[in-house]
Amino acid sequence: MFFLFILFFSTLISISSNSWFGCWIGLEINLLSFIPLISSSFNLLTSEASLKYFLTQSIASINFLFSILLKMTLLMNFETNFLLMILINSTLLMKMGSCPFHFWFPNVIEGLTWINSIILMTWQKISPMILLSYYFDKNFLMLIMMMNSIIGAIGGLNQTSLRKIMAFSSINNLGWMLSTLLISENLWMFYLSMYSFLISIMCFFFNMLNMYYINQLFIMNLNPTIKIFLMINFLSLGGLPPFIGFFPKWIIINFLMNNKIFILMFIFIMMSLIMLFYYIRIIYSAFMFNYIKMKWYKIMIKNKLIFFINFFNMISIMGMMFSTLFFY
Repeated sequence: MFFLFILFFSTLISISSNSWFGCWIGLEINLLSFIPLISSSFNLLTSEASLKYFLTQSIASINFLFSILLKMTLLMNFETNFLLMILINSTLLMKMGSCPFHFWFPNVIEGLTWINSIILMTWQKISPMILLSYYFDKNFLMLIMMMNSIIGAIGGLNQTSLRKIMAFSSINNLGWMLSTLLISENLWMFYLSMYSFLISIMCFFFNMLNMYYINQLFIMNLNPTIKIFLMINFLSLGGLPPFIGFFPKWIIINFLMNNKIFILMFIFIMMSLIMLFYYIRIIYSAFMFNYIKMKWYKIMIKNKLIFFINFFNMISIMGMMFSTLFFY
């Protein structure tokens, strides 16, 4: 509880600070409060994940501190200014696990529990992205968006671990999320909340069913409604039109079309198709393969939890009905 409180509080310190140094302190406290949350003495994988997380984030922090100190000394010379902007942007991209600094992200997530994965994929992206929105180079950011979208889609194709698949999905969505920074902060908040909502449902599902790999879905002879809800949420996360996950992507596509940024839009849409392909591969294995039910395979699902999940899924299905209200 203590570390969670500090984790949330440090993000607020970071985004409400009025100096780069204050932002750096917030990021540092955030890092130091997340490590005790992920490390567990019972599991070697979590210790390894926390060490990897610490190393990458501390390198990013050192670079961030170095570049803001440089910025203070080499004030406003144009060439150095551009290089500094790229340097600061790169450190923040490394903090949030964006391409081309994404290599730590799937490896770290592989050692986490589902609840910690939710925190890493949603909350830990807030402060670096808000700091990035203060000071970025548009062309550099466009290149990064394309890379995020492509690597997030291609990287998840050969994965069998559900956590790694969710990590690559997160990298792909980061591309969309960075493009909302070009549009408006409100849209960024809307996209982040939608994405957090969907990814939390997925991770709660997997946590409840104790699933970590695709082949575990073969023996998921559970309630068919749970399978259908799983399918709906995956399709929503991939951005398929009748579901609510499509709505924020629709707004972004609209903006990109109005501003004639067609190449970026084309890449986003094509990569979404690849994402849907590997989501459907997961769902397909859960639906189509009917294994013998094993005696020991019993999962007690609490009624209250089912009620919550049904409620969230209802929002997810009726998403586009709700979303039409936003235009009027």
